[in-house]
Amino acid sequence: MAERTQRTWAYRVVRRVVIAVIGGTIVLLGVAMLVLPGPGLLTIVGGLAVLGLEFAFARRWLARAKESTRQAADKARDRWRAGKGDGGA
Repeated sequence: MAERTQRTWAYRVVRRVVIAVIGGTIVLLGVAMLVLPGPGLLTIVGGLAVLGLEFAFARRWLARAKESTRQAADKARDRWRAGKGDGGA
């Protein structure tokens, strides 16, 4: 039984490391894309989603990013609707 527990522990550690490396790499690529051509913010969000599979801090950051995006979209929609109603002038 101890061998099984040890394998389970090793699996969890390896899984956590693999997710950290892949997610961290994606986030770093997204940060680089903020100054290079490419969808930087979208890539960062994708990296946070990968990291969120294993890390609570990434889930919190991703939830915060989603909420900020939702608020910005609502604000843009309200401004667009307000501008549309004035006859286009």
